[in-house]
Amino acid sequence: MTSATNDDRVLSVDVSAGVARLTLDSPANRNALSRAMRAQLRAALTEAFADDAVRVVVLDHTGRVFCSGMDLAEATGGSAADQGVNEFPELLELIWNAPKPVLAAVRGPARAGGVGLAAACDVVVAGSAATFAFTEVRIGVVPAVISAVCRPRMLPNVVHRLMLTGEVFDATTAVAGGLVDLAVPDDEVDATVAAQVTALAAGAPTALAETKRLLRSGTDLPGQIPALLELSARFFAGEEGQEGIAAFREKRPARWVPAGD
Repeated sequence: MTSATNDDRVLSVDVSAGVARLTLDSPANRNALSRAMRAQLRAALTEAFADDAVRVVVLDHTGRVFCSGMDLAEATGGSAADQGVNEFPELLELIWNAPKPVLAAVRGPARAGGVGLAAACDVVVAGSAATFAFTEVRIGVVPAVISAVCRPRMLPNVVHRLMLTGEVFDATTAVAGGLVDLAVPDDEVDATVAAQVTALAAGAPTALAETKRLLRSGTDLPGQIPALLELSARFFAGEEGQEGIAAFREKRPARWVPAGD
């Protein structure tokens, strides 16, 4: 499989024994969905899904953080049309509609778009160090695009509360709410992922593809995306979004946060 040069590589790819392991490998940037990460992940997913030798795809990560969401440094300034979030639906749809099962191994924090990336997968395994949060409202944006994959997975009342509050929640809460399939101790993540890969690969390729299509058929993801994307990009470029992004980067409260006594 093709890959970027070592100088600009933020994703590592390994294909072995029918498994394509795509590892988010930009720990200094908290594995954010930067321009480079989006492009390399899109290319690697497309190649893995087209490779007959690949039976299962695993999304993994290096460093402490699974994925921190959109790269806020790149989201500073620019119009709604220029926001990187415009490229994100293609990634989610690639995973959601893929003919092959995709498993996410979440070993640390997932935030905003990082939660959406995991939610698009067929199986999510989380270690005890994994935490999750829909942080969008706290920086003045809307979790619009990722709602297309999170809402079908999660209990309505749970996703409602967590998207409105932006609270951090653990893997146990994520399992109860439907976001995570298997929560295990950190030292059991590898073995659990391996067992799930073995179980997934035991299915016949065409039968797996058709079963996945059947299971996804009740959710019109492509039909939802245009309106959700317009909403998301508009808030990223809007006054609240730009203030929230600046506040986050400057490590200060956004101006709408009530002052303490």
